[in-house]
Amino acid sequence: MNASERFTHSPASREWFSVDTGDQPGDFNMKYDVGLVEEFRITGVPVLRFYGWKPHCISLGRNQDLSDIDLKLARADGIDVVKRPTGGKAVLHADELTYSVVMEVNGLSVNDSYNMISTALVEGVRTIGARLGLSQSSADFRKLFRDPTTIPCFSTSAVYEVEYLGRKVVGSAQHRFGDVLLQHGSILIGEAHKNIIRYLAVEDTVRAKSREDLDAHTATLTEVLGRRADRNETMEAVRRGFESVFGADFSTSTGVRNTGMFETQSRKSKRTSGI
Repeated sequence: MNASERFTHSPASREWFSVDTGDQPGDFNMKYDVGLVEEFRITGVPVLRFYGWKPHCISLGRNQDLSDIDLKLARADGIDVVKRPTGGKAVLHADELTYSVVMEVNGLSVNDSYNMISTALVEGVRTIGARLGLSQSSADFRKLFRDPTTIPCFSTSAVYEVEYLGRKVVGSAQHRFGDVLLQHGSILIGEAHKNIIRYLAVEDTVRAKSREDLDAHTATLTEVLGRRADRNETMEAVRRGFESVFGADFSTSTGVRNTGMFETQSRKSKRTSGI
């Protein structure tokens, strides 16, 4: 039995698009992901996107308060700050590969879709030697949401998060726009995500506890592989995982698709971010 047959639901479409939009400002990245939702309503073709962040950026979940972050210090250091359309907690996007998935809900529960996407990630990076697994339990997020030590996303895990020996390697969040879901997440390559501690608007004792939690609860692909993880090989590996779990056919993808959308969003982002 192959990976996709382990699930009772699977997307109706087998054709998928894949796009790498490179390193972009935070405002661009979030608008582009939401734009893919609108485009999916037209094409009906699921999308797997890869991207990075330039400058480095702190993103907060849609329900988080900007006051959790020292915005003045972040700006002084040249760090972008944006709100995500999805939930979850704060992430400093630095030494990572970010992915996003846009596809039809198709009767999948939130947990089922999260499970499928995480399984695709795990099976993909396994092809380059990273032996990862999925968490089988979830923290009490209603309780933790009020705990200032858990402002960073990577300080806690939800069920079906991608882990290495109990430590989180991929942090993901999902939002549903009617019958279309958007899930995006950070695949940690190095340890720069831990620098978010510098920008937390908390007391020093809370900052120290948050740092301890990040050290204890996160791992990186570079650590898992025992060598520096390569961005391109990681992208190719993730694509293979989606081919295995979703039956995705990326043969019609040719680099950056929908160039007009890419250029339009880029111009808008430059105007709003001042870059």
